[in-house]
Amino acid sequence: MNKVTIIGSINVDNILHVKNLPQPGETIAMSNFSKAAGGKGANQAVAGARADSKIIFIGRVGDDENGSYMLNQFKENGIDTTYVSVTPNQNTGQAYILLQESGQNSIIIQHGANFDLTPADVRKAENEIRTSNFVVAQFETPIPATIEAFRIARQAGIPTILNPAPAREDIPQELLELTDLITPNETESESITGIAVTDEESMRKSADYFHDLGVRGVIITLGKTGSYVSTSKLQEIVPAFTVKAVDTTAAGDTFIGALASELNRDLSNLKESVIYASKSSSFTVQSLGAFPSIPRRSTVEKALKEDELNG
Repeated sequence: MNKVTIIGSINVDNILHVKNLPQPGETIAMSNFSKAAGGKGANQAVAGARADSKIIFIGRVGDDENGSYMLNQFKENGIDTTYVSVTPNQNTGQAYILLQESGQNSIIIQHGANFDLTPADVRKAENEIRTSNFVVAQFETPIPATIEAFRIARQAGIPTILNPAPAREDIPQELLELTDLITPNETESESITGIAVTDEESMRKSADYFHDLGVRGVIITLGKTGSYVSTSKLQEIVPAFTVKAVDTTAAGDTFIGALASELNRDLSNLKESVIYASKSSSFTVQSLGAFPSIPRRSTVEKALKEDELNG
């Protein structure tokens, strides 16, 4: 069982169910409205916990009902909330998700208390970071806090995983140089490298960009195609599992949380971990909502064994 420290966002998802996205100037009706626990960091934490990892979370919520709700959700999933602070007179982060009938979604984020996270918050968890198997971060909390977490991890020889989402072009080189494994999708990879991901050759060039910065492992996620995986010993596309998508919310986050739970610190089982993470994500897209759709290890392992038996 891995011990994973996650620094990241905590949001409540407001899900607007629509047939298709509205066009400019168009007014449309929702077919349904629902709320669920979410946030990229929180989703990854739940995915890790349900994959039987010990999860330490560093983040912030507001002093509102949503904050209390999210802390209870974390505790119900066995996530250590010792380092989740409450910001007075602030809203907990929220996401407004336009979920289309196709299962694809578009998301608008209200950062709220997530953007109150500081390097000082991170330093309170220094002992936990130094005794973790991995430290994981995304871009829904301030970058200075992430740099501090990765700096502490690097000093202690703890590998770091950066999920550079949502996409941004102004990533400090210092952060990339502190990253051991990076997991962009095609859009995020192009934003960072300037290289459009169109074929396997462009994937290799994109991966080389990161390797030249000292990043040991690169995973470019390709949606239903799978993932391009690159290390000094491995360069290949690992296919995704084919399923009917109902809601893609938290699919990428499930992938990250499951990956960090399965991976060896030296990345020696990276391909096998990507397969496990992909199978986990394949369950997430088949159900509505973030937390409710994330599978447990027993479910994923059973499915992988059935795949082996069926050839």
